[in-house]
Amino acid sequence: MVTGIKDTAHAVEAAAVMGLLPARPRLLALGEPTHGEDALLDLRNELFRQLVEEEGYRTIAIESDCMAGLAVDDYVTSGTGTLDEVVERGISHGWGASEANRELVRWMRAHNLRVDDEGRPASERLRFVGFDGPLEITHAASPRQALTALHGYLAAHVDADLLPCTGKTLDRLLGTDDRWTDPAAMTDPTRSVGQSAEAGELRLLADDLVALLDTQTPHLIAVTSREDWDRARLYGRTATGLLRYHHRMADSSPARMTRLLGARDRMMAHNLLAVAERGPALVHAHNGHLQRAKSSMRMGGTPLEWWSAGALVSARLGEGYAFVATALGTIRHRGVDTPPPDTVEGLLYALPRDRCVVDAPRLAAVLGDTRPAPRVSPWFGYSPLDPARLADSDGIVFVRDVP
Repeated sequence: MVTGIKDTAHAVEAAAVMGLLPARPRLLALGEPTHGEDALLDLRNELFRQLVEEEGYRTIAIESDCMAGLAVDDYVTSGTGTLDEVVERGISHGWGASEANRELVRWMRAHNLRVDDEGRPASERLRFVGFDGPLEITHAASPRQALTALHGYLAAHVDADLLPCTGKTLDRLLGTDDRWTDPAAMTDPTRSVGQSAEAGELRLLADDLVALLDTQTPHLIAVTSREDWDRARLYGRTATGLLRYHHRMADSSPARMTRLLGARDRMMAHNLLAVAERGPALVHAHNGHLQRAKSSMRMGGTPLEWWSAGALVSARLGEGYAFVATALGTIRHRGVDTPPPDTVEGLLYALPRDRCVVDAPRLAAVLGDTRPAPRVSPWFGYSPLDPARLADSDGIVFVRDVP
């Protein structure tokens, strides 16, 4: 069986990954089974460089705050700010401290300057996108930044009579930001302001502002730019998404956590669909956010299931979306040792390569009815492959050992 699997394995290179696909996808999603390992981010960086140089990719989208990521994009496209500043405040979840993330941003900026002192033409510049909502495990952000940015853009360029409210009205309804970011609200719905009268009014106003943005599209693109209009659309998606998320935080029903998880991945999906409009992009996030199948987890002993961002985007884009999962052999510093030989990871671990990309549907065909055992990780931070879902991905990147 190892011989049959070996025939499906190739070096982890852009050409090998693209060779698994029927056509160049608009979104090539590379998942990871754990966060915080620079070895996996170094592999991502290497693959992105090859996709840029060999396949014409221009954008990378990572699992990070979409609003904060604008600072990183401004830096790599125009040099605004400094590398230290933008990785610290522009990459969320604490991942700005990653040397691999820092190197990604540094290389993108250098690439955009490579032609001459003026830099590459705008159409050829690399772009950085955070596609997660402004959400952390401990709290969700206030909708203030996105909502006021959207209002400010519209107020500067459309007739004041068309606006549904003034900036002062938004400020009054929003109140202080700590009302929205109270960590206690993550576990206690009564501490959330998401279903207050003010929040309800803000949801209606946000909807009206997004509708105004849509109806004024020809005018707004003409007097500003498509780039500014795209950014305003991001403000709108984020404002409405955050207000919906806060509404769910105040929900005391048994479906509360399922709805929150679904709301987050919906925000991710809408941001990825916007990225797809620009052209081909590499997407990087946890396997659970990018897979085509339903995502699942247990929280407090309760099983939860929801459709991932990848599932939502794949349903819309078809062959325009491709998903390559990453699997690991060992993470010994986390207590994840050599995988049992009867698991998918164990079979891949027996291959001679330290890193390889495997044709997942072919691997599933080689295994046939011989279903490998699910691997059980002793560390909660690593999610092994589900052997029943091998054919749902287009490929598997296998990393033998994470140092």
